[in-house]
Amino acid sequence: MVQNQPVFVAWRLCVEIKTLFLTLSTMFRLSVDPLDPTALQRALAAPGAGACVTFEGWVRNHHEGRPVSALEYEAFGDLAVKEGARVVAEALAKFPVVAAACVHRTGRLEVGGLAVWVGVAAAHRGAAFDACRFIIDETKARVPVWKKEHFADGGPAEWVNCAVRAGAA
Repeated sequence: MVQNQPVFVAWRLCVEIKTLFLTLSTMFRLSVDPLDPTALQRALAAPGAGACVTFEGWVRNHHEGRPVSALEYEAFGDLAVKEGARVVAEALAKFPVVAAACVHRTGRLEVGGLAVWVGVAAAHRGAAFDACRFIIDETKARVPVWKKEHFADGGPAEWVNCAVRAGAA
């Protein structure tokens, strides 16, 4: 039985790596369906969490002085999910948090629609706030998502890269 132990250890390591990869890949996702903030927040619940901070990005009715009627989001799917998972993983490594997730919508959203949701659970509120801000700022700066703004004044719709560094939003 001893001679099979290295095979078992190698197999167990593969299972653990695959589980870690699947966990990291689901911390960030894109969704064509409307988001349910309550369900997303519930998924962060953990016994060690004493705080939960969430951020919701909504479609507003104006941009640079022009009235907006809707936004249309597109993403470079595979790359967006990989980079988004990296952002969330960096937050988990950088801040003392228990859980974190980010979901970004794709498709057409009307004014008031929920475009992006970020949630962080931590033992204490400071870390949760810091990690939540980090995730939304880095997501906007690094994840390949674009939006097409549809204007209420009848002007032509415009594609905009969502990449924005902290402080510019």
